[in-house]
Amino acid sequence: MSIRIHPSILAADFANFERDLRRIGQADAAHVDVMDAHFVPNLTFGLPMVERLAEVSPVPLDVHLMIDDPDRWAADYASAGAASVTFHVEAAKDARAVARAIRGRGARVGAAIKPGTAFEPWIPLLEEIDMLLVMTVEPGFGGQEFMTDVMPKLREAADTISARGGGVLLQVDGGVTSSTIRVAAEHGADTFVAGSSVFGSDNPDEAIHELRRQAEKAIRKS
Repeated sequence: MSIRIHPSILAADFANFERDLRRIGQADAAHVDVMDAHFVPNLTFGLPMVERLAEVSPVPLDVHLMIDDPDRWAADYASAGAASVTFHVEAAKDARAVARAIRGRGARVGAAIKPGTAFEPWIPLLEEIDMLLVMTVEPGFGGQEFMTDVMPKLREAADTISARGGGVLLQVDGGVTSSTIRVAAEHGADTFVAGSSVFGSDNPDEAIHELRRQAEKAIRKS
Protein backbone atom coordinates (compact mmCIF):
# COMPACT_ATOMS: atom_id res chain seq x y z
CA MET A 1 0.00 0.00 0.00
CA SER A 2 1.37 3.42 -0.97
CA ILE A 3 0.87 6.13 1.64
CA ARG A 4 -0.28 9.54 0.41
CA ILE A 5 -0.04 12.75 2.45
CA HIS A 6 -2.20 15.74 1.47
CA PRO A 7 -1.46 18.78 3.69
CA SER A 8 -4.45 21.06 4.16
CA ILE A 9 -3.80 24.68 3.24
CA LEU A 10 -6.49 25.66 5.73
CA ALA A 11 -3.58 25.60 8.19
CA ALA A 12 -1.23 27.58 5.92
CA ASP A 13 -0.54 31.31 6.00
CA PHE A 14 -3.37 32.83 3.96
CA ALA A 15 -1.17 35.77 2.98
CA ASN A 16 1.58 33.48 1.71
CA PHE A 17 -0.06 30.53 -0.02
CA GLU A 18 2.50 30.28 -2.82
CA ARG A 19 5.37 30.26 -0.34
CA ASP A 20 3.73 27.64 1.86
CA LEU A 21 2.83 25.43 -1.10
CA ARG A 22 6.50 25.41 -2.05
CA ARG A 23 7.33 24.20 1.46
CA ILE A 24 5.43 20.94 0.91
CA GLY A 25 7.20 19.59 -2.11
CA GLN A 26 7.30 16.11 -0.55
CA ALA A 27 3.50 15.97 -0.39
CA ASP A 28 1.40 13.98 -2.84
CA ALA A 29 -1.13 16.81 -3.15
CA ALA A 30 -2.30 19.97 -1.43
CA HIS A 31 -5.75 19.66 0.16
CA VAL A 32 -7.97 22.67 -0.50
CA ASP A 33 -11.10 23.01 1.64
CA VAL A 34 -13.87 24.89 -0.16
CA MET A 35 -16.62 25.91 2.27
CA ASP A 36 -19.70 27.98 1.48
CA ALA A 37 -21.11 28.88 4.92
CA HIS A 38 -24.24 26.85 4.06
CA PHE A 39 -23.33 23.16 4.00
CA VAL A 40 -20.87 23.94 6.82
CA PRO A 41 -20.79 26.98 9.13
CA ASN A 42 -17.60 28.44 7.67
CA LEU A 43 -16.53 30.31 4.53
CA THR A 44 -13.19 29.78 2.81
CA PHE A 45 -12.20 29.65 -0.87
CA GLY A 46 -14.00 29.67 -4.19
CA LEU A 47 -13.33 29.02 -7.85
CA PRO A 48 -11.04 32.02 -8.52
CA MET A 49 -8.79 31.05 -5.60
CA VAL A 50 -8.55 27.42 -6.72
CA GLU A 51 -7.75 28.50 -10.26
CA ARG A 52 -4.91 30.73 -9.06
CA LEU A 53 -3.55 28.12 -6.64
CA ALA A 54 -3.44 25.59 -9.46
CA GLU A 55 -1.25 28.00 -11.42
CA VAL A 56 1.41 28.27 -8.68
CA SER A 57 1.26 24.99 -6.78
CA PRO A 58 4.18 22.56 -7.27
CA VAL A 59 1.90 19.67 -6.24
CA PRO A 60 -1.58 18.68 -7.51
CA LEU A 61 -4.65 20.17 -5.84
CA ASP A 62 -7.01 17.85 -3.96
CA VAL A 63 -10.13 20.00 -3.65
CA HIS A 64 -12.67 19.08 -0.98
CA LEU A 65 -16.06 20.70 -1.58
CA MET A 66 -18.05 21.34 1.59
CA ILE A 67 -20.80 23.13 -0.29
CA ASP A 68 -24.48 22.97 -1.11
CA ASP A 69 -25.40 21.96 -4.65
CA PRO A 70 -22.26 20.16 -5.85
CA ASP A 71 -24.45 19.04 -8.76
CA ARG A 72 -24.14 22.62 -10.04
CA TRP A 73 -20.59 23.52 -9.01
CA ALA A 74 -18.35 20.46 -8.65
CA ALA A 75 -17.30 20.06 -12.28
CA ASP A 76 -16.27 23.71 -12.46
CA TYR A 77 -13.53 23.02 -9.91
CA ALA A 78 -12.11 20.38 -12.23
CA SER A 79 -12.07 22.98 -15.01
CA ALA A 80 -10.35 25.41 -12.62
CA GLY A 81 -7.35 23.09 -12.40
CA ALA A 82 -8.04 20.71 -9.53
CA ALA A 83 -6.45 17.31 -10.05
CA SER A 84 -9.07 15.73 -7.79
CA VAL A 85 -12.49 17.01 -6.72
CA THR A 86 -14.28 15.52 -3.71
CA PHE A 87 -17.93 16.29 -3.02
CA HIS A 88 -20.15 15.36 -0.08
CA VAL A 89 -22.75 12.73 -0.82
CA GLU A 90 -25.02 14.35 1.78
CA ALA A 91 -25.22 17.50 -0.37
CA ALA A 92 -25.61 15.89 -3.80
CA LYS A 93 -28.96 15.37 -5.46
CA ASP A 94 -27.49 12.76 -7.82
CA ALA A 95 -24.08 11.59 -6.61
CA ARG A 96 -23.46 9.37 -9.62
CA ALA A 97 -24.11 12.26 -12.02
CA VAL A 98 -21.81 14.56 -10.03
CA ALA A 99 -19.02 11.98 -10.18
CA ARG A 100 -19.41 11.60 -13.93
CA ALA A 101 -19.47 15.36 -14.47
CA ILE A 102 -16.20 15.79 -12.57
CA ARG A 103 -14.53 13.01 -14.51
CA GLY A 104 -15.86 14.48 -17.73
CA ARG A 105 -13.85 17.63 -17.01
CA GLY A 106 -10.64 15.62 -16.60
CA ALA A 107 -10.26 15.36 -12.81
CA ARG A 108 -10.21 12.40 -10.48
CA VAL A 109 -13.34 11.94 -8.38
CA GLY A 110 -13.72 11.75 -4.63
CA ALA A 111 -16.84 11.24 -2.52
CA ALA A 112 -16.93 12.27 1.14
CA ILE A 113 -19.07 11.06 4.02
CA LYS A 114 -19.50 12.83 7.36
CA PRO A 115 -18.86 11.01 10.66
CA GLY A 116 -22.56 10.32 11.12
CA THR A 117 -23.19 9.11 7.56
CA ALA A 118 -23.38 5.35 7.02
CA PHE A 119 -21.04 3.86 4.46
CA GLU A 120 -23.14 0.92 3.27
CA PRO A 121 -25.72 2.86 1.20
CA TRP A 122 -22.88 4.34 -0.85
CA ILE A 123 -21.14 1.11 -1.79
CA PRO A 124 -22.54 1.22 -5.37
CA LEU A 125 -20.90 4.64 -5.81
CA LEU A 126 -17.44 3.07 -5.47
CA GLU A 127 -17.57 2.10 -9.14
CA GLU A 128 -17.78 5.80 -10.08
CA ILE A 129 -15.04 7.27 -7.86
CA ASP A 130 -11.28 7.22 -7.37
CA MET A 131 -11.28 8.08 -3.67
CA LEU A 132 -13.58 7.78 -0.67
CA LEU A 133 -13.10 10.37 2.08
CA VAL A 134 -14.21 9.28 5.53
CA MET A 135 -14.32 12.38 7.72
CA THR A 136 -12.72 11.96 11.14
CA VAL A 137 -14.11 15.30 12.36
CA GLU A 138 -17.31 17.16 11.63
CA PRO A 139 -16.56 19.18 8.49
CA GLY A 140 -16.26 22.93 8.71
CA PHE A 141 -13.24 23.85 10.81
CA GLY A 142 -9.61 22.84 11.12
CA GLY A 143 -7.89 21.88 14.36
CA GLN A 144 -10.58 19.52 15.65
CA GLU A 145 -9.91 16.35 17.61
CA PHE A 146 -9.68 13.04 15.72
CA MET A 147 -12.83 10.92 16.19
CA THR A 148 -11.79 7.35 16.96
CA ASP A 149 -15.41 6.16 16.92
CA VAL A 150 -15.33 6.50 13.11
CA MET A 151 -12.71 3.72 12.87
CA PRO A 152 -15.18 0.81 12.53
CA LYS A 153 -16.72 2.56 9.51
CA LEU A 154 -13.26 3.16 8.09
CA ARG A 155 -12.44 -0.54 8.43
CA GLU A 156 -15.76 -1.47 6.81
CA ALA A 157 -14.92 0.76 3.85
CA ALA A 158 -11.39 -0.62 3.58
CA ASP A 159 -12.59 -4.21 3.61
CA THR A 160 -15.28 -3.47 1.02
CA ILE A 161 -12.84 -1.72 -1.30
CA SER A 162 -10.39 -4.61 -0.96
CA ALA A 163 -13.10 -7.20 -1.64
CA ARG A 164 -14.04 -5.32 -4.82
CA GLY A 165 -10.46 -5.49 -6.08
CA GLY A 166 -9.13 -2.19 -4.76
CA GLY A 167 -8.55 0.78 -7.01
CA VAL A 168 -10.22 3.34 -4.72
CA LEU A 169 -8.08 5.41 -2.37
CA LEU A 170 -9.35 5.68 1.21
CA GLN A 171 -8.77 9.10 2.70
CA VAL A 172 -9.24 10.46 6.21
CA ASP A 173 -9.48 14.14 7.07
CA GLY A 174 -9.50 15.72 10.51
CA GLY A 175 -7.23 15.61 13.53
CA VAL A 176 -4.46 13.72 11.74
CA THR A 177 -1.19 13.79 13.69
CA SER A 178 1.82 11.49 13.96
CA SER A 179 -0.11 9.43 16.52
CA THR A 180 -3.64 9.39 15.07
CA ILE A 181 -2.32 8.59 11.59
CA ARG A 182 -1.22 5.21 12.96
CA VAL A 183 -4.75 4.45 14.12
CA ALA A 184 -6.26 5.38 10.76
CA ALA A 185 -3.62 3.41 8.84
CA GLU A 186 -4.28 0.34 10.97
CA HIS A 187 -7.95 0.61 9.98
CA GLY A 188 -7.22 0.74 6.26
CA ALA A 189 -6.70 4.38 5.29
CA ASP A 190 -3.98 5.10 2.73
CA THR A 191 -4.45 8.84 2.10
CA PHE A 192 -4.23 11.39 4.89
CA VAL A 193 -5.15 15.06 5.16
CA ALA A 194 -3.04 16.85 7.75
CA GLY A 195 -3.15 20.57 8.47
CA SER A 196 -1.65 21.91 11.67
CA SER A 197 0.72 18.96 12.06
CA VAL A 198 2.37 19.95 8.75
CA PHE A 199 2.09 23.71 8.44
CA GLY A 200 2.58 24.20 12.18
CA SER A 201 6.00 22.59 11.86
CA ASP A 202 9.23 24.53 11.32
CA ASN A 203 9.99 22.03 8.54
CA PRO A 204 6.77 20.98 6.76
CA ASP A 205 8.55 18.53 4.44
CA GLU A 206 10.10 16.77 7.43
CA ALA A 207 6.66 16.64 9.09
CA ILE A 208 5.28 15.02 5.93
CA HIS A 209 8.10 12.48 5.99
CA GLU A 210 7.36 11.65 9.63
CA LEU A 211 3.63 11.23 8.99
CA ARG A 212 4.38 8.91 6.10
CA ARG A 213 6.84 6.93 8.23
CA GLN A 214 4.35 6.49 11.08
CA ALA A 215 1.60 5.32 8.70
CA GLU A 216 3.92 2.82 7.00
CA LYS A 217 5.07 1.54 10.38
CA ALA A 218 1.46 1.03 11.51
CA ILE A 219 0.62 -0.88 8.32
CA ARG A 220 3.62 -3.18 8.74
CA LYS A 221 2.58 -3.96 12.32
CA SER A 222 -1.04 -4.64 11.37
